Formats: sequence, structure tokens, C-alpha cells
Amino acid sequence: MTASSASMRLARSQDRARSPRAGGLRPRIVRRAIGRWLVWALLVVGALIMFFPVYWVFVTAISPGGLAQGAGLALWPSRVDLGVFARVFESQPIGTWMLNSTITSVASVVLSVGISLLAGYAFAKYRFRGRDAIFALMLLTIMVPIQVIVVPEFVIVSRLGLVNSYWSVILPSAAQGICIFIARQFLIAVPDELIEAARVDGASELTTFLRVVLPMSGPLIAVLTILTFVWRWNDFIWPLVALQTPDKFTMSVGLNSLNGAYAHPWDQIMAVTLLSMIPVIIVFLVFQRQFVQGIAESGLK
Repeated sequence: MTASSASMRLARSQDRARSPRAGGLRPRIVRRAIGRWLVWALLVVGALIMFFPVYWVFVTAISPGGLAQGAGLALWPSRVDLGVFARVFESQPIGTWMLNSTITSVASVVLSVGISLLAGYAFAKYRFRGRDAIFALMLLTIMVPIQVIVVPEFVIVSRLGLVNSYWSVILPSAAQGICIFIARQFLIAVPDELIEAARVDGASELTTFLRVVLPMSGPLIAVLTILTFVWRWNDFIWPLVALQTPDKFTMSVGLNSLNGAYAHPWDQIMAVTLLSMIPVIIVFLVFQRQFVQGIAESGLK
């Protein structure tokens, strides 16, 4: 009786293996595997395309005179010159430029993040007359290019006596419409019940913001920090107008000064470009996890 039941189970399993459903399962698995491999291949190709400019900057920096002065296309120099980094520091005030960029970028981050959090909280949680109209007007500032407002901005900064100072670069970028928009989209999701509970307990509006809202805004702060730091570190047009002496130049303005009318030291230019990437990479690596979370949560609101 036992042998017959075992043979019947074996026959049933063989019939299931031969059934069309089992036969159709294997091609589906194969298609999914092929799809995953295609996605990975596209990601690898995209990563290589994104990384190639950085590689080209590095190769040009360590090439004597730069690859741009040679004939043809070479992916690696025939002779490596790592002394270009030391020569750049000896011939140009790279340390001063990097310090200036750090001061202006960090100060801009502190001011811009603080203003964006407060303004975004007001737009998200307060009801007042003209709120939506003011918010719409603020969004319109995102579409105004710097070339349109550079002249009136310079006139204001000049009359305030701030030309060729750190504040001439920091203050005009203290409030950014896109940062306020991101903050507002994120803070909309903060439960109103928590804010009302804090108010019932006797907390002031500032205490409610600092002790209830701010601790929940870690991903938002990371997003605003990275975006503001990258924008201010790479900013070129306005610092070029506002800063007039080499001891006040930021990295972008100082890099532009290396490109003369008759001389183009591409190896030194690319060496400075490579050095200017390091702080941005460090900031992104520090905040990358919160950055991805904050972007996802801000975009879904």
C-alpha cells in the first residue's frame, strides 16, 4: 500500500513538471533575469559616462602641459607629472581661495537653511491672508536667471558698502525660492496634532518649531545643506562681479583667473579643478543617506 502511494505521488509530480504552467514559469524567470542584467548594464554605462569627465580632468592634470596641447586622443599620458599640484600651490593662492569658498559656502548654508526652514514652516502650517499669492510669487523667482538681476544686486551691494567682501556673496543668496519650496513640501507632512499638542502644553511658537518640528526635519536639512553648499561652492557669475581682488577670490573665480589671454596652463587648471571637487564630494558622502530620503519624501508630498 505504501509503495503504490509513493508511485502515485511520483507520477503526479512528473505530470506537474510537464504541465504548461511549469513550462511557462521558466521563460518568465529567464526574462526577469535578462531584464535585471539589462538594467545593470545601463547603470554601469551611465556611471562610466558620468565618471569619464572626472577621469579626463585627472589625466589632463597629471599630463605635462595638459592633454589639450598634444595631438590626437590619449586616455593616459606618456609621462605622469604629479608635481603639478605642488607647483599650483606655490604659484597661486589656492589655500586662500579654498578658505574663501569655505567661509562663503558654510555661511550661506547656515543662513539659507535657517531661512528656508522658517519660511517653509510658515507656508506649510500657518494660514494667513495672501499666503498662496506670496508663495506663487516666490516660486516665480526660481525662473529668473542671475543675468537679469546682477546689475540691481550690484547696485544694492555697492550702496551698502559690501563690494569685495564675504557678505557681498553671502547675503544675496541667503533666501532661495527652490529651498523654501522643498522645505514647505516636506513640512506639510508633519502631523498637525503634534504641533497642537505642544501649543496646548504651553510651548511658544519658537519652542514648538525647535523641539517638535526641527528634530523631525533631519532629511530635509541634509537635502538643503547639500544643494546650498554645491550651488554656493560652484557659483561663478556673482562672485566674479562682487569680488575684485585675488585675496577675496573663491575657487571658481580663482580658477577663471588662471586662464589668461595668451597662456592656457591646462595641467594647472585641471589640477585646481580636481582639488575644488574634493569638498563637494566630502559633503555629499556625509549626507548622502539623508539626502536620498529627503528628496524622496519632499517629492512625494
